[in-house]
Amino acid sequence: MSGDPRAERTRRRLRRALLEECGERPLAELTVATLVRRASVGRATFYLHYPDLEALAVDACAEIVREAVDALHAWRGVPSPETPPEALTAFFTGIEPHAGLYRVLLREGGGGPLGELLHHELRERSRSERELAGAPYADLVASAVAATFTGLLADWLHARVAASPPEIARYAWRLLFALHTTRLG
Repeated sequence: MSGDPRAERTRRRLRRALLEECGERPLAELTVATLVRRASVGRATFYLHYPDLEALAVDACAEIVREAVDALHAWRGVPSPETPPEALTAFFTGIEPHAGLYRVLLREGGGGPLGELLHHELRERSRSERELAGAPYADLVASAVAATFTGLLADWLHARVAASPPEIARYAWRLLFALHTTRLG
């Protein structure tokens, strides 16, 4: 069913409806009935695609995972430790409108379903890029990068780290740059 354009349109409508609803109230206050009304689909159709609202929310927020991974790898040439890629600052600025939803799915410290997805995707991308570059300790550094970024993002969303989007982008970039350039041997 994943290749079916009708199924993808339905999932897109459900994701859009969820984000719109979460702009008005917390995820915990949503019901499947409210959501399917807004998406103009039947309740059975919802359950054909998702087992529950949290699964839909993770799918709707999975775009944040792709954006985060891409933003962290948006530099070319020799990166400056002082200047994060513009995409990283844009990423932090862009998640603010749905921060409440992200806080539910990305718990303090980086746990939760979105945290697990972000950690996995970022670790795999970092490992792959280090291996392609012939950099040593690919698994070790990739795990450290994934844990650091996921935890920092979560704690920033939960107001455990006070910083504006440009500031948190700069802090995250400096930390990750340091991880990549640390001599381990």
